[in-house]
Amino acid sequence: MSMIDPTARIEDGAVIGEGTSVGPYCMIGPHVVIGNNCKLIGHVHITAQTTIGDDCTIYPFVSLGTPPQALSYRGELTRLEIGQGCTIREQVTMNAGSVGGGGVTRVGDRGYFMNCSHVGHDCQVGNDVIFATSATLGGHCEIGDFVFIGGLSAVHQFTRIGPQVMVGGVCGVRGDVIPFGLVNGQYASLEGLNIIGMKRRKFTRERLATVRAFYQKLFHGPGIFAERLSEVQPLAAEDPAIAEILAFIAGGQHRALCLPADGGNRLG
Repeated sequence: MSMIDPTARIEDGAVIGEGTSVGPYCMIGPHVVIGNNCKLIGHVHITAQTTIGDDCTIYPFVSLGTPPQALSYRGELTRLEIGQGCTIREQVTMNAGSVGGGGVTRVGDRGYFMNCSHVGHDCQVGNDVIFATSATLGGHCEIGDFVFIGGLSAVHQFTRIGPQVMVGGVCGVRGDVIPFGLVNGQYASLEGLNIIGMKRRKFTRERLATVRAFYQKLFHGPGIFAERLSEVQPLAAEDPAIAEILAFIAGGQHRALCLPADGGNRLG
């Protein structure tokens, strides 16, 4: 049985799952679908075609499905999809998609979004991510699984961040970040691999050594980056993580690659 506070305003057409509680002064629009056993603590605003998976906890003053912050927006009804088991803390905002960007913003399962973090329109966010306080995504970003984005960091629109990346605090991320990367600095640069995260994902010592050697050849070897990238292509067969990194680099479209601040940025 759902538990609805009498001060909550739920418009006709909204679907509230079994065991979900809706706290004081929540506002839920007519196209919203909320899963089972969720908890909206109070003062939560949900609109657009927003779907929320089971077992999510949403704290006060969260705003979900609000219109895309895009000059092209003309009032179209678009979507926000949030997975299961997410924790969404105070004053988080997640915008619905835009027609020009495909119309859907997606957030995966088990995400932890600390206070004041933001997911812009048409972003595609993976599973098990952590956004620290005021971490911000511009529109159309792609964020892989197990990504950590530090507090007060901002990711430029159309930027891709690969799986298992760690972004330090107070970073401006303007380039695509390879899977397993560690980036830091006011204008983020690649500082190495997220070794702690890789160990948590059960990388063996041998695998870590193999991927580290590949990283050194690609980003700190002699010559220009394009030459080094060509030379390391055969190493894709040595480890799935290397193949994943190379495929990610090959798939770049909108942003340059985030590179080390030293010699690794010699493109040619």
